[in-house]
Amino acid sequence: MKKIFNRSILTWFLAFAFFIGLGYFTVTLIIHANEWAQKPMNAHISVTGLAQAGDIYDRNGYILATSEDGNRLYNESSSVRAGVLHSVGDDSTNISTAIQSVYRTGLTGYNYILGLGMPQSFRNSTDFTLTLDSNACAAVYDAMAANGYKGAVIVYNYKTGEVICKVSTPSYDPYQSIEIKDGDSTYDGLYIDNVISSTYPPGSTFKLVTAAAALENIEGAEDRLLYCEGSKIIGGEYVTCVEPHGEINMKEAMACSCNIYFAELAVELGPDVMTNYAKKFGFNQSYNLDENDVAVSKYDVSKADTAALAWSGVGQYTDMANPLHMSMICSAIANGGSPVEPYMIEGTSSLFKFNGVKLGSKSHNGDKMIKSSTANKLADMMRYTVTNHYGDSLFGDLHVAAKTGTAEVADGEPDGWIVGYVTDEDCPLCFAVCIEHGGFGYNSAGPIARVALENSALALRGY
Repeated sequence: MKKIFNRSILTWFLAFAFFIGLGYFTVTLIIHANEWAQKPMNAHISVTGLAQAGDIYDRNGYILATSEDGNRLYNESSSVRAGVLHSVGDDSTNISTAIQSVYRTGLTGYNYILGLGMPQSFRNSTDFTLTLDSNACAAVYDAMAANGYKGAVIVYNYKTGEVICKVSTPSYDPYQSIEIKDGDSTYDGLYIDNVISSTYPPGSTFKLVTAAAALENIEGAEDRLLYCEGSKIIGGEYVTCVEPHGEINMKEAMACSCNIYFAELAVELGPDVMTNYAKKFGFNQSYNLDENDVAVSKYDVSKADTAALAWSGVGQYTDMANPLHMSMICSAIANGGSPVEPYMIEGTSSLFKFNGVKLGSKSHNGDKMIKSSTANKLADMMRYTVTNHYGDSLFGDLHVAAKTGTAEVADGEPDGWIVGYVTDEDCPLCFAVCIEHGGFGYNSAGPIARVALENSALALRGY
């Protein structure tokens, strides 16, 4: 009798556990069905759904992607198609961070019960409106392609967070058939959105971080004079500059991008302070653009000797930076120390949610990076750098505060950078441009930044 009773208890327990598990599985299926449906192994399901998917528009209402007669169609301009490719996507899911990959279930009207088997007339497919200006993206893509540049360009409104221009190269026309041959590097990284998924050595753009750390930790740092002979032994190794700069203060050192000046500051500040300020500026931390994880910028001097610490202060050693993150740093400087986090999805035509969050919500201020007084001093240095070294003509009729970078890499020409923001009240744009193996940032990234800013300004000013 006792054995029968024990078996009955065990049977009831197993039955209870079964129904609890079944309930948990059912609820989980309902909550995550849209995510499972768009996993790479289920691409055969989601691809067929694009033939009836919702529309994607730019900020001006221009079609970027639409469906007609069972076909997925894209903007009539090949430059627009290639320029927004990594933001919009193509018929495949190769570009995993694109709208048509990340939000495919919303676009296709995926149903929790019937999946994509529901008749189209009953589907709640969703249209997406982006903050991007397609003309600006096309102009930047054309400029990059004309020079054979690979890299990343990001421009966004540092007051609202709207991403106006985002271009990654290499790119391609979604109507084009791509054949990648062994040994051909033309299409290396073709499916990677370099704006959000790549990191590069930041070079001299990192001097903004070193300068901020010095301003807040070394008394009189702004007026301190150091002498540059063109090279100096620090920690047993030579730190070199392009040319001797003589006796200079911090503002002039920033403008002429003196490695020795900022290398000495980094050593004086020490690894703990440098690490702390890199963290303040968002290094070693994660960010998102809408629902996409942004590649983490890295700063690690835990094993650095004195020479390595010196080089880390000028954006070398093992420093790595993400282009979108660098534009956020510039938004913080423009906003008195607090960044505005960017977003690209303006809104959707339904209550479609992703991971429980309704899309199209506006961005918000990030954690304050630096004191307002420090941000103002950096802003003054960046503006001085443009007016006294680059020349305002680099940016047309826009007034810009900026810093270039030329980052040495393991092989080939250095990567060229320029980051900054527009100071004109009616055109609050921050930006970052990185050209792989572009050489001097002024020569490669500078002209691309002008194209991006001028066309983004037209979009913002409504011309």
